[in-house]
Amino acid sequence: MKNEITFKAVLLGIILSMILASANAYLGLFAGMTVSASIPAAVISMGVLSLFKRSNILENNIVQTAASAGESLAAGVIFTIPALIVMNYWGEFGFDQYWIITGIAATGGMVGVLFTIPLRRALIIEEKLLFPEGIATAEVLKSGEKGSEGLKYLLQAGFVGALFKIGAEAMKLWSGILTGTSRIGNSFASFQLNLSPALISVGYIVGLNISILVFSGGVIGRWVFLPILSVSYIDQIPVEIIKDAGASVNWIHSNVIKYIGVGSMIIGGLWALVNLRSPLIRGIRSSLEIYNKKKMGETESIELKDMDTPLVWVGIALLISLIPIFAIYISVVKSIPVTAFMAVIMLLSGFLFSAVAAYMAGLVGSSNNPISGVTIATVLSSSILLFALHNAGVDVGPAAAIFIGAVVCCAAAIGGDNLQDLKTGHILGATPWKQQIMQAIGVLSSSFVMMPVLWMLHRRYGIASDAHLTLDMKGNALEAPQASLMANIAQGVFDQDLPWDLIIIGSLLAIVIIILDKYLEKRGSNFRTPVLAVAVGLYLPFHLVTPILIGGLISYLASGKATMDGEEDINQNGLLFSSGLITGEALIGILLALPLMLNETQGLNLPTDYSVFKITPFGPWPGVILLGCVCYWLYLISKKNK
Repeated sequence: MKNEITFKAVLLGIILSMILASANAYLGLFAGMTVSASIPAAVISMGVLSLFKRSNILENNIVQTAASAGESLAAGVIFTIPALIVMNYWGEFGFDQYWIITGIAATGGMVGVLFTIPLRRALIIEEKLLFPEGIATAEVLKSGEKGSEGLKYLLQAGFVGALFKIGAEAMKLWSGILTGTSRIGNSFASFQLNLSPALISVGYIVGLNISILVFSGGVIGRWVFLPILSVSYIDQIPVEIIKDAGASVNWIHSNVIKYIGVGSMIIGGLWALVNLRSPLIRGIRSSLEIYNKKKMGETESIELKDMDTPLVWVGIALLISLIPIFAIYISVVKSIPVTAFMAVIMLLSGFLFSAVAAYMAGLVGSSNNPISGVTIATVLSSSILLFALHNAGVDVGPAAAIFIGAVVCCAAAIGGDNLQDLKTGHILGATPWKQQIMQAIGVLSSSFVMMPVLWMLHRRYGIASDAHLTLDMKGNALEAPQASLMANIAQGVFDQDLPWDLIIIGSLLAIVIIILDKYLEKRGSNFRTPVLAVAVGLYLPFHLVTPILIGGLISYLASGKATMDGEEDINQNGLLFSSGLITGEALIGILLALPLMLNETQGLNLPTDYSVFKITPFGPWPGVILLGCVCYWLYLISKKNK
């Protein structure tokens, strides 16, 4: 029998979960999208454990299980917690909030682990869902036993991504965005391209179908709605901004176009729930029936790969989790009855959305999982309920809705990721309860680094429309699109000033996209139009969606096939190279913020500005040329051993 949980595997899993959680926190705040870390974690694990005399495929599987849990937890945190900064509930991520943020991350993540335990057999064995990244990770681990060049590509790309970030961000050798904007009467025309290898990689990983949809959302917002609506809103643009066409376009996007994206994302989230109601009920019923059969001793023997954590323990752990949830919520609302009410909402929403996320991961993978959509539904419904309590005289505010959404979002993010890992384990013959232990270890270890990472990124770059941004940080702040959206929704419900006309426009657009998707489904088309992908593109700034399209095109051109189904055609070497670009850029982004933390906490006087030029003499063009070289390199690697 092969060893699974060993000391070296646990230690490596903890380290990787912290590193990948930090990297994905940066990527999510920057681009509004996160990617699965299971395959990079598996490759790194194979490289490190190969240095030991005794290691095996199940050890590697245990490592990637813990590591990918950290990456998913980061998505849950950065999609919600920064909203408290955007709405000025917190002035910064001070260390006074350390245990609150850590508690939200750890508790939400653990709830996600617990809720998905009874769903494993229902979704993986009974429903036979694909879980594409789980299958891909299993294939990577199998190839690792025979020897693989994957680690080389991962390290090379990590080095390139790091150098790119140092040149653009730290040394300011070129500007990070290629942009051209002009005013035409009372309207505007603009084009933007973010010179980020990480964003190219995101497009490569999600494939051409999703990339086109994200870009289409950006085109609808920037080239359709913005020129039309500029005429109506141009008088509202502040005087100091209207003189600059680029700043004016950014203002209209932030104050007008984003709310159309809100409407589309709300409808998209609700549509996802409607689609999953029947499969979800069947899956839960199937899981409970199988558990009862085992309890009654009707099965002659149980294989290792069928041994889950007992449901009785799961129930006890969920009851215990109410204690930290209650402690977190009471610090916000100061009311025991309301706190109990919030805890009940959280448990019900947490189970529902963990199941939804797990099912969606089985269909489209963790990277494409619309976690933000289910979180929007949670924050909106919670805000409306809490607003009713507020009107009844209970002292609650929009921050309370964000706290509920944060725990639910962490649970949903972990739910989707866990089933991918358990699918990998099922293929390899791993023991489920051991993987579930490692998922819990990954959640707990990564939760301790989330607040310091948020603190560093906020101090170095600023977040979204944070009122505390300095003048030189504005325009370069991390967008945090999902967190900004959560803040807008919660605050808008309580202030009763949500621009419902724009939200309705976005909702109607989403309905049209859903009708188109159903039509394509009926025709059996490979190209589909999941509404949340378009909604994300509509919400994001245009400079972020253009490189995502380029990455999708590279993936498509390298596949050599006329299909747009990226999951089937994506090249393993290209996937690893893309993951390395993301990891290298993200880690340097975090390391650049490290001197700020050391200066403040340790009283040091480390340099924080490494600029070679005060003004980049060549503008964005060196970055354009270098990014073109990176794109060509990615294409060549993807063509190799196709």
